[in-house]
Amino acid sequence: MNRSLWLLRGLKILLFGLLFVVLASYVTMRLWNWLLPELFRLPLISIWQALGLLVLSRILFGGWGGRGGRAKWARHRRQWKQQVESRLDCLSPEEKEKFRQKMEGICTGPPAWMRRRPSESDQSASV
Repeated sequence: MNRSLWLLRGLKILLFGLLFVVLASYVTMRLWNWLLPELFRLPLISIWQALGLLVLSRILFGGWGGRGGRAKWARHRRQWKQQVESRLDCLSPEEKEKFRQKMEGICTGPPAWMRRRPSESDQSASV
């Protein structure tokens, strides 16, 4: 292909990318200034602050993408599953059943930090 076409194509992509960032910042600013000052008494923000907010939320919640984000997690999950299965293969059937029952007790019902510990008054009342 002609070199000038590649340059023109690159400039077009850059322009659309810049336009997308400006539009996303503008929409974020308008939504913020429409909702949050009235709901939570927060100050109005500028388009630059909206852009900073988008970048910050991308860092905190979205990461930077990279190659194969979902594929990497799927591969990690497969490796973890293989490790667990290889450890379970070493157990006897009785140990496997005991492990399964313990995991069912942990995985069903409320988490451990929410479970109520019996107090002394509860124990004396049940006796």
